[in-house]
Parts: sequence; structure tokens; C-alpha cells
Amino acid sequence: MKKSYAIVSLLMLAAACTAPPTNREAAPINSAATATPTSMAISETEVIAKEKAIWDAIKNKDYETFGNMLAEDQIEVLPEEVRDKAASIAGVKEFEPTEITFSDWKYLPIDKDAVVLAYHVDLKGKSKGKEFPPQSVRASSAWVNRNGKWLAAFHQECVVSTAPSPQPAAGSSPAKTSATPPSTPTPATTGADPVATEKALWETLKSKNYDGFAAFLAADAIEVEPTGVYDKAGTVSAVRQFDFSKAQLSEFKSVPFDMDAELVTYLLKIPGPGPAERHSTIWAKRNGKWLAVFHHGTPISRATATATPSPKSAAATPSPKSVRATPSPN
Repeated sequence: MKKSYAIVSLLMLAAACTAPPTNREAAPINSAATATPTSMAISETEVIAKEKAIWDAIKNKDYETFGNMLAEDQIEVLPEEVRDKAASIAGVKEFEPTEITFSDWKYLPIDKDAVVLAYHVDLKGKSKGKEFPPQSVRASSAWVNRNGKWLAAFHQECVVSTAPSPQPAAGSSPAKTSATPPSTPTPATTGADPVATEKALWETLKSKNYDGFAAFLAADAIEVEPTGVYDKAGTVSAVRQFDFSKAQLSEFKSVPFDMDAELVTYLLKIPGPGPAERHSTIWAKRNGKWLAVFHHGTPISRATATATPSPKSAAATPSPKSVRATPSPN
């Protein structure tokens, strides 16, 4: 999760982000989450402090502290690959941030033992001893309670896109959530297999069954894309603008957060000129039904697609769009 915090070849990534997105685009989030789980064991203030502490550990080159804040099964989703804890720790060691500015925090409880943060981060600093241009990134991190200790289990980023959003830009903090329009048929798959459920969700998009798609989303669902952060109503509205009939999904990986929540990450490709994308969804059991509560999409630059590095070369390989990765030498 934090090689991405090391600003990577966001330069290359910028080109990918300006192209028309193929990922599940949506209207900006304009409302606070409702129907959130109760009895949360960690507050918004506490988890934001932990996220900032991870960045401070990187800035201070305190890699032991950084590693101790990651869950053993932690994964970091980068454009070129999905990394485990060891690769994430290796990846931050060539990143030297000098200025880190956070904004637009969004806090979403998943259940009593898991929460997600989405936020905007602007960075300046050096990579491999060379100064990189200022970078602006949308980031998300999931924190989970493991044996009484809150640890980072997931991190993903995408470079902020300058492409126009389908709807007016969201404010820096969410407003009150309006009720989600009644929807909806029950999801076709509501079992405990999140990979199968993710595939079933995509079948609704391929068949243009938008009511069916909406039924897979929790009322307080949040989506992060290069163009913004979106709520359920925005996501459901915007998917109608795209043709997903030939979408190809591969490279599935999943990480259980607890008995009632699990992360699924995978590669999405839609035939055509657009880049492939890394997508991640957090599924949670709500009232006996598995629903998508969080989604993050990250386009892959063409440069990355032509040369995918192995995890062992993580520290020396540029990552086109993650802040905790290394900027491209090009």
C-alpha cells in the first residue's frame, strides 16, 4: 500500500486519465452516507490520524513503523500490478516526499471492524534522488481491526483527471445524503463469494440492466475515479453513458477483511483505444445480503501495459500513477 504513496510516473498516467474513461464513471458525491453500520470501533478522526501517520513514516524514512502499520495480507493496487506487504515496503524506500497536503476526506464505515477512507493528496518531493513535478492524486485506504489493532489492509490511487466530469464537481465535504431512488430487483448473486458477485454485477452492466446493477450497491456506496468521488445515485446514472457489453475481466484477487467484508480487485479491459484499468470493490454483508459499498478505478498507462514488472523489482520500477511509487525516469 505505500509504494503508491511514492509518486510514480504520474506523468505517463496523466495521459491515460485524460482519455475518455471506460471505468464505472459517476456523478460526484453530494451527500453523506446513510444507513452506515453502527457500533464503530474507530472514529473518523482516529482513522484519518492513522492514515496521516503512515505518510509521516514514509516521509521520515521510518520503514519499520510503516511496515508495522500494514496488515500481513495487505495489498496495494498499482497500475502495473497488485503488490503484497513486502513489495509495498520495498517500494516506498526510494520515495522522499517533502510536502504532503491532504483534502476532501471521505469516511465510510464498512462494519465494526473495517472502514474506508477516500481523500485527495498533493505531493512534492524526490524519487531516486531526483525531484519530481508536483502531483495530485485521489487515494483510498481500508483499515481493519486485527486482534484489537487497526491496520491498513488496502491502498489504491489514481491521478486526478482534468477531463470534464459528467456532473458538477463535488464539494470538499459531502452533504447530507438524499434517499436513493427506489430500485430494484434483488442482486442475482448474494452469496459469500465476492468474486462471483462482482462478475454478476458486471453481467448487469453488459446487458444494460441498470436496475439490476443498482441492486448490487449499498445505499451509502462510494466510488473513486480520476474525475471525482461519487455516490450511488451518481454511479447508477453515469453507467448508462457507457457500453460495457464487451468488458473483459481478469486477474482476480480477493482479501477478506472479516466475516462480513471482503475486497476484490481485478483487471478490466474493454476492446478499443482506451487503457485497461485496475478496479477494486469492497463487498459487505448488510442485512444478510452482500452489497458493494466501495469501488476504486485506476487507468493503466500504455507505457505500463507494455512492460509489467515483477514484484521483486518494485523498488526500481516506475509506477505510472501511484503516489507511493517511483516517478518515471522518462
